[in-house]
Amino acid sequence: MKVLVTGGAGYIGSVVVEQLLHYGHDAVVYDNLSRGHRDAVVAPARFVLGDLAERDKLGRTLIENQIEAVIHMAASSLVGESVTDPHAYYQNNVVNGVTLLDAMLGAGVKRLVYSSTCAVYGLPAKIPITEATPTNPINPYGEAKLAFERALRWYGGAYGLHYASLRYFNAAGATERCGEDHTPESHIIPLVLRVAAGQADHVRIFGEDYPTPDKTCIRDYIHVIDLAEAHILALTAIEKESCILNLGYGNGYSVAEVVEMARQVTGVNIQTESAERRPGDPPVLIASADQAHLTLGWHPRHSELDNIIASAWRWHQAHPNGYERK
Repeated sequence: MKVLVTGGAGYIGSVVVEQLLHYGHDAVVYDNLSRGHRDAVVAPARFVLGDLAERDKLGRTLIENQIEAVIHMAASSLVGESVTDPHAYYQNNVVNGVTLLDAMLGAGVKRLVYSSTCAVYGLPAKIPITEATPTNPINPYGEAKLAFERALRWYGGAYGLHYASLRYFNAAGATERCGEDHTPESHIIPLVLRVAAGQADHVRIFGEDYPTPDKTCIRDYIHVIDLAEAHILALTAIEKESCILNLGYGNGYSVAEVVEMARQVTGVNIQTESAERRPGDPPVLIASADQAHLTLGWHPRHSELDNIIASAWRWHQAHPNGYERK
């Protein structure tokens, strides 16, 4: 299958491209490199430098490359930034997303796998979170992601678009080729590994007074390879029916457990520093992924926390300064 991956130069997008190629698909990466890296694009995927707002370029790219499906991963994704600049998030994640849909329809492409988020649930009343859990976002990032999900439903009904909306929990880990390199970095595992590598003195723990066994937040960390493979399976699954699915492992680890496991994996006594809670951080976020197993035939293979952290550590050691900046 010939697949366009928007945001394919980003962290998760680059691994999705890598897995597409591994399974024999053709991949075209469409990215403006505002957050991604040219060196993250996996050969022999073709790279197109472009913005989602460029409707004509999107259309040409789809037609010239005979694209059959789109995996849409290009988005703004920092919760704090979304609160201070909601316009940017509605513009990029909703308005530009609709521009992509219109370009797809114009090119006769009616299959899309969408990178969504557990942020659409807000502060859930029950754990684990199922797809039936009420959606109640508490920030513009989650609101904009949910707004685009709703656009997909209406486009599906009106224009025959087939889609899968995949609600990620906490992506982590790396492949030998692709890893996590954000500026700024907000994710706990790469921040912890920077301390292990001597690039920072300590890692801050935001809140140590939560109603959890060790008083730190618990999250469902999912290896980026397993996450990427769910996208590949979704490309086929949506031929039958559109779907909205959670992607997680159904179990969680606390921030303190992540730090301790990183100490064991790296052999470094990683120092921590207490900090105030971040507004809106739920104590526990754990997915029920039963529906993904059933709908996609998805069987994750990399769920152990030590495996996730070890893969990220290998990549960090091989790329101490991340990707090349060009």
